[in-house]
Amino acid sequence: MASDDPTRTPPTLLDLSTYLLSKTGKTARGRLAERLARRGLQLWDMAVLAALADFGPHAQRDLVRRLGVDPSDLAKVADQLAAAGYVERARDTVDRRRVSVTVTDAGRALLAELRAEALAVQDEVLAPLDPGERRVLHELLARIHQGLPGAP
Repeated sequence: MASDDPTRTPPTLLDLSTYLLSKTGKTARGRLAERLARRGLQLWDMAVLAALADFGPHAQRDLVRRLGVDPSDLAKVADQLAAAGYVERARDTVDRRRVSVTVTDAGRALLAELRAEALAVQDEVLAPLDPGERRVLHELLARIHQGLPGAP
């Protein structure tokens, strides 16, 4: 059965929860990336700040493992965040090859602003849901996330 609307998504795809998750995630990620780009930032900048704020100082190589990012990409992000005053990096006094990264007060303030941006995007994307439905969705997504390979 053909459709006259060339923008209509095939029902076969709409029947797949994984497809809907992917499309919704892509839209949300794109909107947040646009907001961060206005500040000259990327999603990895927010991820690094969040990891440091939530878990404390990290060796740079430990941030690589925690966030699943390429070491050279993380080095670039850490360099940019350090240059802007959002993180401090220091060589370990025992192991000079080890670089420790710590979030600054300015980095915490920036993270709070970025979190507000992320929550605004979340509100846009989840606008069709009432607060109870949003809670249920979050709980279900958290369960799915916990069941993924490599989840803590």
